[in-house]
Amino acid sequence: MDAKRYQLVEDYMRRCMIDSAHDREHVYRVLYTALMIAREEPEVDWEVLTCACLLHDIGRKEQFENPALCHAEVGAEKAFRFLTDNGFGADFAERVRECIAAHRFRRNNQPRTPEAKILFDADKLDVAGAMGIARSLLYQGYTGTPLYNLSPDGDVLDGTGEREPSFFREYRFKLEKLYDRFYTRRGRELALSRRQAAVDFYEALLREARESNEEGRAALKALLQE
Repeated sequence: MDAKRYQLVEDYMRRCMIDSAHDREHVYRVLYTALMIAREEPEVDWEVLTCACLLHDIGRKEQFENPALCHAEVGAEKAFRFLTDNGFGADFAERVRECIAAHRFRRNNQPRTPEAKILFDADKLDVAGAMGIARSLLYQGYTGTPLYNLSPDGDVLDGTGEREPSFFREYRFKLEKLYDRFYTRRGRELALSRRQAAVDFYEALLREARESNEEGRAALKALLQE
């Protein structure tokens, strides 16, 4: 991929990215990680992979404005139109579209090609470990989601089986379950190397939230009874 074509695609990506959790640096991290993984994978089309990585989240704006939309599906179509409108062949654009459409956790549209599998793994690695925790907190702060919910008795819930959104629910529902869902050997290795950082943060935050909640409520109750 020559520098001019790369710049064209990169400039379009930069015009599309808006929120702090799915910003330009997320895209660059996914691209860099994908290129690192690809060095150990056979028969990779590096230009398809690069374009797919750069454009994989360009549908985020539409999904944020209308949560009923899937950013992977929207972004895949936007990428196809952009590429074909700017001199890329239809076959090439279709391969990029397929990668982007399959980069989310979806049973009915799993990645099939080497490039799609690498993009999937690179994107999920940015949800793993400390980076995944930080990005989840950024996004949930942006949307006004609380760190945790309380039971009817006022106890801090840990996110297990909850319906109401919270960081703890996001961790239990998504973040802690992604480590066995990678397609490439290098992706699995990197994910496992980052796992403990996420576990330690979640457990420390839960412990601190419950400690202050339980002891503070008891102290307030005693104060009010004096």
